[in-house]
Amino acid sequence: MSTMLLGFIKRSVVPKKTLQRTFSQTAFCRDRVISYPRFSIDPKYHGKWITAKDLQRYHVLEKGQKAENDLITLTGRILSKRESSAKLVFYDIVQNGETMQVVASQKRFGGSKDVFSEKNRELCRGDIVSFTGIPGKTNHGQLSVFVTKEMEVLSPCLQDIPRTGIKDPEKRFRARYLDLLVNPESAMILRTRTKIIKYIRQFLDERDFLEVETPVLSGNAGGANARPFETQAHALDMYMQLRIAPELYLKQLVIGGLDRVYEIGKQFRNEGVDADHNPEFTTCEFYQAYGNLESLMSDTELLLSGLAKTICGDNPVRSKSGDIIDFQTPFKRINVVDRLVKELDTPLVFLDKEDALDQLIALCSARNIRLSGPLTLSRILDKLISEYIEPECIQPTFLYNHPLALSPLAKDAIDQNGQTVAARFELFVGGKEIVNAYEELNDPQEQRKRFKLQLKDRTDGDLEAPIPDTDFCDALEYALPPTAGWGMGIDRIVQLLTGASHIREVLAFPVMRPVIKE
Repeated sequence: MSTMLLGFIKRSVVPKKTLQRTFSQTAFCRDRVISYPRFSIDPKYHGKWITAKDLQRYHVLEKGQKAENDLITLTGRILSKRESSAKLVFYDIVQNGETMQVVASQKRFGGSKDVFSEKNRELCRGDIVSFTGIPGKTNHGQLSVFVTKEMEVLSPCLQDIPRTGIKDPEKRFRARYLDLLVNPESAMILRTRTKIIKYIRQFLDERDFLEVETPVLSGNAGGANARPFETQAHALDMYMQLRIAPELYLKQLVIGGLDRVYEIGKQFRNEGVDADHNPEFTTCEFYQAYGNLESLMSDTELLLSGLAKTICGDNPVRSKSGDIIDFQTPFKRINVVDRLVKELDTPLVFLDKEDALDQLIALCSARNIRLSGPLTLSRILDKLISEYIEPECIQPTFLYNHPLALSPLAKDAIDQNGQTVAARFELFVGGKEIVNAYEELNDPQEQRKRFKLQLKDRTDGDLEAPIPDTDFCDALEYALPPTAGWGMGIDRIVQLLTGASHIREVLAFPVMRPVIKE
């Protein structure tokens, strides 16, 4: 099809009902020719193309004053159109989230009344348009663009845009573009998300961390307990998995001499969807050679307190339950093993015994704690923590000294009671896990042993237990320096700092069930 035919498509090619619905709201918009011209700027005719932010420099003008010598072209979407008279029309234009006023008067535009009316008739609410004129202020002091040369439709809107916000989640997230057009808060959340990621990236860059990218596809997804998505590489004639965490790759980079690395990227876990979980989500993980738990806690406090101040300023951060979150340092700390011993009124010294699982199940049964399968040591311990400890972690709280069975990739440590625990912490805020961090296990023989224990859990029915990664164990034999590893859920911190109640609010395109068409 020729460029001319693509540029000028008559209204008749669009179904009649669609056009009637599209143009019924505004009398100006009837019987127009639909065109999709190329966008180009001729400095002699259009002056300088400016953004909404560029226009703000003309705020210094006095009321009623115009910058007569500054010819500019402004583009955007028509938010509203108001006819003051046959010779004066006001437009509100939105561009990249900024709203500006355009004033079209026959006196400045020139030409006959019919020509002026025809030009305005072509411009409808929702259209992407271009105005060429001069900047200035109205007599009431509102900064505006006063049209002197051209009003042109660049891309017509052929559907009605709702005049009020859309509340129905099904409509919002299946037509995200429409949600962003009519619900300003949705666009604000996505803009804030970008600011949060930018702050985290800058925080790590200033500390000489190197941003890297690791594979999304691999033959064996590891680094966390989760069920992976599976696919097939036809060129390689092999089944592959989408990654559930970048951890094992990032630690191999540290082995290779990159002492400080981080990655901000997508992870994929084939599990349920709820207010805090989406099968596709974003994390930030960093690994620092010669770091330890104390340095990680200090960096975490510094990062989150600064992030909250930068994003929210003096506005309070609230949890889902309405509690005001205080990011003042130092954060609260809870010793996990000590707290479980207190809550269960039983020492947990049996956790490293061969019959630890049987003893723990019996203990839960005696205390009427309901368990659901598969019954593994790590799952039951996680259940106990979620029941007895996590609910009180509204303010930023470090949970540390976890039972070793919960942390197959973490170094072991000896607590003040002489019991073996994991050199690990989790940060909870608002009752939700935000950060998981630990000193990395760098003993290849011990790592092989723990992988075998995970394999046993998988054999016992825990499909989230990963398959042992022997290549990673081989890499450890080349010496991983003492390394501190840290991971944060980007979506959850965005939820917290924006007040979003559901994870889908902070994702541009959350996973949705397909609509079954009859």
